[in-house]
Amino acid sequence: MPSKPPAAPVSFRLLNARLARATIPAFGYGVTARARALLAGYLARAEQAGQTPEAVADTLASGATARALADEVTAEITAASPALTRDIACRSGCAWCCIFLEGDGGLITEAEALGLHAALSALAGQPDGGSWHPNACAALDPATRNCRAYDARPMICRSFISTDADACRENAEGGDAEGSGTIGSHIDYLALLALSREILRGRRNLATYSLDRLACAATAGATAEAALATARHAPRELRLTCEDFADSI
Repeated sequence: MPSKPPAAPVSFRLLNARLARATIPAFGYGVTARARALLAGYLARAEQAGQTPEAVADTLASGATARALADEVTAEITAASPALTRDIACRSGCAWCCIFLEGDGGLITEAEALGLHAALSALAGQPDGGSWHPNACAALDPATRNCRAYDARPMICRSFISTDADACRENAEGGDAEGSGTIGSHIDYLALLALSREILRGRRNLATYSLDRLACAATAGATAEAALATARHAPRELRLTCEDFADSI
């Protein structure tokens, strides 16, 4: 196999300049400005800490930076609105949110995909979520309906909440009941990914992947490289996902 060509050089000056002019057509000014400020703060801290721009670019491309910053936003939201977590109906073994009737289970990054693969590949050959429901996530334990990769679950799973478990079950059966959705930090997460892709364009590739296909490949025993290849999205998927979530704001 031919060696991978070296990545194009980057600098903090380049990253900051691109960030200043990057836009996200799917989101309005407020969302874009918030994501831009989060990334600007991250770049400033990274440079002050002596990190190399190459390492920073690699972390941006993996999606790990967007995830870490979105986790900070999640913590701020839940601290300011404790009822958000106090009143949720989500319980161990519910799993109706893990039924994938449409789409591909959600968009995940390379960092999340690798984390899921590491957690699930050791379970290859064991009964998975499909033994409970034909459209269930392969990460589920069919007996308990608990996630077998809970600590490695991606942002789409962590940000989903419900105040009505019956509504979740109805939706898993094809309904359109209200009472469930993602908390606001998921919008920030997608905006951070979209801006990261823009500032890395031509220097690094920020790829996204299908949660459903990645989990199925991992539990089927595929290597990490093969699982990523199977689950990889077309480049347009991030833009389409941003547009879908923008419609819900």
